[in-house]
Amino acid sequence: MRTLTHRSPGRCRARAAAALAAALAFSACTGALFKSHEPPRTVYLLTVTPSAAAAGAPIPADLTILRARVRPGLDTTLIAVLYPDRRLDRFAAARWSAPLDEVMQDLAVQAFRVDAQAPNVHADISAFGTGYWLEIDVADFQAEYAAPRSAGDSGAPTVHVHLVARLGAAGDRRVLGQFDADIHEPSADNRLTAIVEAYNRAASAALGKIVAETGQTLSRQ
Repeated sequence: MRTLTHRSPGRCRARAAAALAAALAFSACTGALFKSHEPPRTVYLLTVTPSAAAAGAPIPADLTILRARVRPGLDTTLIAVLYPDRRLDRFAAARWSAPLDEVMQDLAVQAFRVDAQAPNVHADISAFGTGYWLEIDVADFQAEYAAPRSAGDSGAPTVHVHLVARLGAAGDRRVLGQFDADIHEPSADNRLTAIVEAYNRAASAALGKIVAETGQTLSRQ
């Protein structure tokens, strides 16, 4: 005959409370493991401003802007800074709106639409889908700090944007021209907002030069 064991209500309540406390403790520990203490990043969006260098006749050609090729170390969403000892670093808690190859491709499309009134320019991953293609190498895209010159030096960096572009014909894949734009734009002061504005001016000036030279080359075709 099986003997029935009677549990007192007090003992059951005690065991249930202990189980609940253990579950809550485990939840608190695992929650702490996945909780990030990194400060949220501020996202900065660059936008092309009209460039005097690109002023000229509209470009009617069908032009594809390829995804940019970015120098190693700059191929990230983070905003690069270069110190006098050639140490490459990043500004804390700040980033671009996308990886730099995507940002540069978008800026190039903007530049042709703003500066050259080019209605048939677009971004594509295919090099040979339209009449002409443009590919940009990003050689430099960083804020550069110089060694302090005096006690009163503000210490603001200079933004260095160096782009090398190749223009080609999609039909026979010929390279029609290569354009170099190397821009140094001083930041007004050492605040990140001023530095980003210097980035915006430098990128706009470099792309304006490429747009102008692209238009001159295509006008001869």
